[in-house]
Amino acid sequence: METKLVSVEMPPDSNVIIGQTHFIKTAEDIYEALVNSAPCIKFGVAFCEASMECLVRVEGNDDELKSIAAKNALNIGAGHTFIIVMKEAYPINVLGALKNVPEVCSIFCATANKVDVVVAENERGRGILGVIDGEKPKGIEKEEQRKTRKEFLRKIGYKL
Repeated sequence: METKLVSVEMPPDSNVIIGQTHFIKTAEDIYEALVNSAPCIKFGVAFCEASMECLVRVEGNDDELKSIAAKNALNIGAGHTFIIVMKEAYPINVLGALKNVPEVCSIFCATANKVDVVVAENERGRGILGVIDGEKPKGIEKEEQRKTRKEFLRKIGYKL
């Protein structure tokens, strides 16, 4: 077995969600979950089929994001995984609905950070071992940083 590190391409002001799923209708069902959760969302979703034709299946409502999702999925190349590249919504707006899609088994990450996917490869295929999401901690927050965090959440409307 060989391990590889695959960097995920993300346009500015976008988020990605990477997960594992199990059925050919994944791309369509994720499409429906996203638009029903955040009607203004712009996104592309790509799903790596793990049997039959073994194609990257692609859906979405934005051609650029569909193309980026497809390219990332092909680069990762792990069977039964999906990647969503999205704008004009945050993962927090769609994760609940996404977790309720019957095919979705797990979610590896949902982030706006730089992401690298740790992939294992053998003679048959690839699987995701995990992700490296952003940077490592630089310390523990102090009271002033805690206050700033709380103010930010209120400023963007996620807390009263």
